[in-house]
Amino acid sequence: MDQLPLTGERTVPGHPEEQYWFTRHEAVYRWILGRYRSTLVEGVIVDAGSGEGYGSDLLASAGTHMVIGLESDWTAAAHAHHRYPRTRIVRANLVALPLRDAVVDAVVTLQVIEHLWDLSGFLLECRRTLRPGGILITSTPHRLVFSPGLDRGAKPTNPFHVEEFDAGQVNDLLVHAGFTEVQLFGLWHGRRLQEWEARHGCVISAQIAAIERNHDAGEPWPDALKEFIGTITADDFIIQPMNSSPHLSLDTCHDLIGVGKRLSA
Repeated sequence: MDQLPLTGERTVPGHPEEQYWFTRHEAVYRWILGRYRSTLVEGVIVDAGSGEGYGSDLLASAGTHMVIGLESDWTAAAHAHHRYPRTRIVRANLVALPLRDAVVDAVVTLQVIEHLWDLSGFLLECRRTLRPGGILITSTPHRLVFSPGLDRGAKPTNPFHVEEFDAGQVNDLLVHAGFTEVQLFGLWHGRRLQEWEARHGCVISAQIAAIERNHDAGEPWPDALKEFIGTITADDFIIQPMNSSPHLSLDTCHDLIGVGKRLSA
């Protein structure tokens, strides 16, 4: 089981056409490694909704005491178990985490909350399992950029998404679940992606059009687009806190990242 098949939503390494989405996810994991390394090295880390498992393995690369990947899909869980032996992969329902109270130092859950029917239940479970002082780190596509014109609470066009969020909603979700010291960060395209888009248009739209032409007419991806996508790395994205720059508004970021702390028992 060397490589998981593409589902249209789950991001996996090793597929050239997936390089943009994979590295966009990878950028957030690497940012977490840099910003929260001391917590990772000393603690028990949960990667909730771990998918293919590459993110859990990245978290473990810091020398983390223990990384537990929680994944509901048995195929993905079995794949991750065999491919990434330095992590512990557990099949789990994310609204009933198979963990005792107050035993986790950090819960990482990237590109997951937009998929959940019982999101409030999941966030309460995250808080329950965290030790006092533990942190929750979540990322999600920014509704205002990912689905322009979609209203709060409206059903997304993406059939895999239950709901998509803006910055205010991410903040409120964490606060209402009992997290404190909530911080918001954004992920934007870096200079190289911006320069390509200035010449060729939106890189996401170009990929979607290529996928649709391939599906409908069997046309291959344009060589120039495929070549460029294959060169994208995690370094082609910028992650900054809210209001850190007049040129980086949270209204224009591609992904929203929310961080909250459990202070009380």
